[in-house]
Amino acid sequence: MSANVLLVDDEQAFVDTMTKRLSKRGLEVRTANSGAEALTALEGWKYVDVVVLDVKMPGMDGIDVLKQVKAGWPLVEVVMLTGHATVESAIEGMKLGAFDYLLKPCEIDDLMAKIRDAHEKKSLHEDKILQSRAESIVSRRGD
Repeated sequence: MSANVLLVDDEQAFVDTMTKRLSKRGLEVRTANSGAEALTALEGWKYVDVVVLDVKMPGMDGIDVLKQVKAGWPLVEVVMLTGHATVESAIEGMKLGAFDYLLKPCEIDDLMAKIRDAHEKKSLHEDKILQSRAESIVSRRGD
């Protein structure tokens, strides 16, 4: 799997470690240390498949970032991470369109599985959109 992942977390040591581990597994990883940095990164990086997003960050928290990601980049899948899991934040994130939720610290294999599944879901959505556009073009030519 070759996916473009944006890792968003305010804990620099976690970001550094996870970037190395995910990159070794074939992922293209970019990072942001805040919600505002994440949104700037999404605007500048034209093709992001999955955002791995910490829920608890100072300033703009993960739920606020999730809302903006889904509004601006609806096909990008978001896997939420937290060391402060609550049922309420998990439910809210899922209602707002998060792909899934993992507790920190998480096993790298579990995170890779979530990223792989999220990437697959995004790819399927993109394929459906392309197919619909192609069918629309073909049907217009047939008129």
